[in-house]
Amino acid sequence: MTLAGRADPGTFRGESVRRELNGILIAVGLMWLVFFIDVLLPIQLTQYGMVPRTTSGLIGIVTMPFLHAGFGHILNNTVPLVVLLVLLFGSHPHPIRVTACLIGLTGVLLWLFGVSRTDVHIGASGLIYALIAFLIVAGLRQRRPIPIAISLLVGLLYGGTLIWGVLPFRDEHISWDGHLLGAVAGGLLAWGTTRRKR
Repeated sequence: MTLAGRADPGTFRGESVRRELNGILIAVGLMWLVFFIDVLLPIQLTQYGMVPRTTSGLIGIVTMPFLHAGFGHILNNTVPLVVLLVLLFGSHPHPIRVTACLIGLTGVLLWLFGVSRTDVHIGASGLIYALIAFLIVAGLRQRRPIPIAISLLVGLLYGGTLIWGVLPFRDEHISWDGHLLGAVAGGLLAWGTTRRKR
């Protein structure tokens, strides 16, 4: 069985979303909890982010999405993350597994191919770009009404962000390579785990 599973191809799993909404809120709540702990503690947790091709940076494969540089940073990531997770949970039978794979694959790719060996990558934006690419590619490959509708919706909402966010000449404080490799991770995972409907 693929990660896409064998759910009814024509139904948006609204009832399941309502049941699993608690899981989404817990994940986002954990991200905010880590942020407030980082603000209150004298030690900066952001030092445990991703640093490409360094032994100390390996922990960032898991911790990166939960660490943020400031209130504006985490707030800007919260809204799209909630929207994309709701769409994922509503259209795929194994959303937790997909999300975990996206976090891991994005982190591994960034650790291997990240441009700088000194920059500490933090934030959930890599996961956001992975979710955008995953939902778009999975929807197009499945060729079913609901996944295609979700793919088009995600493309409409975040297509410009997907293109603009991976350009290397943007603000030096923005992890464009994390965005790019997150999108690559999402596209690869969707391509490799979603059955293509003929």
